[in-house]
Amino acid sequence: MTSATMTVPRERDHPSSAGAATPAPPGFRRDIQGLRAVAVVLVLLYHAGVPGLPGGYVGVDVFFVISGFLITGLIVREIERSGRLSLTRFYARRARRLLPATALVFVAVAAVTVAVLPVSQWRAVAGDMVASALYVVNWRFAELSVDYLAADTASSPLQHFWSLAVEEQFYVVWPLLIVALLWWSRRRSGVLSRGRLALGLLVIALPSLAWSVHLTGADPGRAYFVTTTRLWELTVGALLAVGLTRVGRLPLVVRVALGWVGIAAIAAAAVLFDVRTPFPGIAALVPVLGAAAVIAAGTGDGRGRLAPLELAPMQDVGALSYSLYLWHWPVLIGAQAFWGTPGEPLRVPTALLAIGFSVVPAWLAYRVVEQPFHTSSLLATPRRGLVAGVVCILVGLLAAGALTFIADRRLAAEQEQASASERTHPGARLLGLDVPPDGWHPDDRSPTGFVPTPSTIGDDLASLDGTKCINEPRAEDAVVCRYGPATGPTIAVVGDSKMHQWLDALELIADRRGWHLVTMLQSACPIARATVQDGQDVPNDACRRSNDKRLAAVVADDTIDHVLVSQRSVAACVTDDDCSARSAEVMLAGIDEVLAELKEAGRQPVVVADNRQPTSDMITCVAKHADDVSACEWSVEEAEPAPLLVAAGRTGTPVADVQPWITPGGKGWPVIGGVTVYRQGSHLTATYAKSLADVLEQELVAAGLP
Repeated sequence: MTSATMTVPRERDHPSSAGAATPAPPGFRRDIQGLRAVAVVLVLLYHAGVPGLPGGYVGVDVFFVISGFLITGLIVREIERSGRLSLTRFYARRARRLLPATALVFVAVAAVTVAVLPVSQWRAVAGDMVASALYVVNWRFAELSVDYLAADTASSPLQHFWSLAVEEQFYVVWPLLIVALLWWSRRRSGVLSRGRLALGLLVIALPSLAWSVHLTGADPGRAYFVTTTRLWELTVGALLAVGLTRVGRLPLVVRVALGWVGIAAIAAAAVLFDVRTPFPGIAALVPVLGAAAVIAAGTGDGRGRLAPLELAPMQDVGALSYSLYLWHWPVLIGAQAFWGTPGEPLRVPTALLAIGFSVVPAWLAYRVVEQPFHTSSLLATPRRGLVAGVVCILVGLLAAGALTFIADRRLAAEQEQASASERTHPGARLLGLDVPPDGWHPDDRSPTGFVPTPSTIGDDLASLDGTKCINEPRAEDAVVCRYGPATGPTIAVVGDSKMHQWLDALELIADRRGWHLVTMLQSACPIARATVQDGQDVPNDACRRSNDKRLAAVVADDTIDHVLVSQRSVAACVTDDDCSARSAEVMLAGIDEVLAELKEAGRQPVVVADNRQPTSDMITCVAKHADDVSACEWSVEEAEPAPLLVAAGRTGTPVADVQPWITPGGKGWPVIGGVTVYRQGSHLTATYAKSLADVLEQELVAAGLP
């Protein structure tokens, strides 16, 4: 293909385009620039936690519509004018426009990560950076979103790149789709038909919308990030670009009304939606159609454009929108690491100060990197533009490599320190088999050379014979693993991640006592005749169905002698189809029913008591205070008995409780016997849980196990 001269102003290429500071070229849509400002301000205020905007995340959906509209319009007009599209020129423009600014962010994030983030995050950030540089990070976050055992860890400074990845994937594929659709149109009718193109776009949009609705209900974590559930949003903008002429013929009063209704729809979504709103799904139609209505209002003679969007401040913010979006989140994460409390969001005033400060690097990057690269005559040729883009991607990969190298050096030093330490690492074995006395405390409250090391705490995950043996929260079936001689007493291990944390210890006990273990474990899915919520307060119907299968399998298996049960959840949804209200009594009744069923079937249940929740994120705290872990100590307060223990008492079910060996002396210690106690949330490290095997065995035998 030969290159064609672009007639569409470069300011219309992306939500970050130049704005009021540069004289507007002919055809420049100041109202779209203002709409960019609305979108980015919503996102920034939402991320700052400003009250009254719990749905500010819809700003991203507004950006998607704008991108679909502008890029499709550019492509279609070039093809209609010249009969062809220069893909090399198109991709080179995108590369010059977007990649230099992201390369600078990658370098800055790598530096900030080493400077202020705990070492436990370094390798994860490096992985995020590789995926971000290659613009596939949304798929990485989609996978992590369903990994409950990786939840509750600190947010990535590159998490906001998920939406940029969606757009970049769109930019790569979309020109090819448009060319293919127009080729089909010409082949069918002999002319380039916008009507046929619109039909083709609908064939893309409708299945994507249907999939978005389905996956939002079935797997909301994954649905939020993946491209397939967002493609329809960009396609709505594309459809508007294709039908621009027809929309422009609407009466002025209709276009003005569309504009104001559109703004109202975006505002309503920002105010009325929150993290419990199933999203994107059908709810995303509100901000998406709202953005499309605002853009439609400004078509034709332009008299329908909303004047507030064209004010100078809106133009300035719109011009900086891409740069602001790039920089605000890393600055917020840095502020959280520096001033925040682990596991808790920044206070709103502090977050707003961080957002305000992010304007400085955003403006500098815009002036020094973004605009100069975009307008450079040296990079004007497509080949040079593509080379510059490749170089920017390599900068991101090199930054990730440097971060990985530094993390590996730090890990090697930690391991050397642990190996060179004169102390052993007995963990809970240090405490013996008797209940630790009141007032117990470690001889060394700030030990060095402990294991797992700060870099590896989050990875110290339980397993059975090297296998993870647990499914994600919204799976239809629990993972079944078997271990030990088939001729031995069969012990079913059933529950959620708090039962899973004991697998290493149970493996040791099974080896000693000849047990045959059968595990049926599912994250965030307690074994109760009740409905629990997922991470977004949506009823987890898949968990309920999985529980039916687990209980049926246990009851039907006559070889099972005992069933070990544990769980984290303390409340269940009041009704099966709504989790806005939850109750401990409902959970208690659901556990009662399960324990009664097991007893009636002759499967003797034993409750393994859950351990207490630390008052802060222990992974982050220990990694941050590796030289003085005493800063992470916490006091155990009196609390109401968990429903699982109450149900055990009401049904006469024996209980194995090792809490005194987890918080000896009534206090939470970050390190006991040279072993780090906690990993994620209240979950124990596999190393510490394994060191509790002797105590757990003592408790289980006392509860009636052979």
